[in-house]
Amino acid sequence: MKNRLKVLRAERDWTQEDLASRAAVSRQTINAIETGKYNPSLDLAFKLAAIFEQKIEEIFFPEEGE
Repeated sequence: MKNRLKVLRAERDWTQEDLASRAAVSRQTINAIETGKYNPSLDLAFKLAAIFEQKIEEIFFPEEGE
């Protein structure tokens, strides 16, 4: 699954640590999501969407062929 977390985070000038703190997860979790190595749970996806005040489908979307 692809996502726009890195772009959204950069637009706000937040570090991965900043976002991790807001989402109550580790920086490593944010890094893994941004690099596509980990797909967040639905709860975490909703939390991230709320942090960025966007819909989940505006942040997360399937890769080609999914």
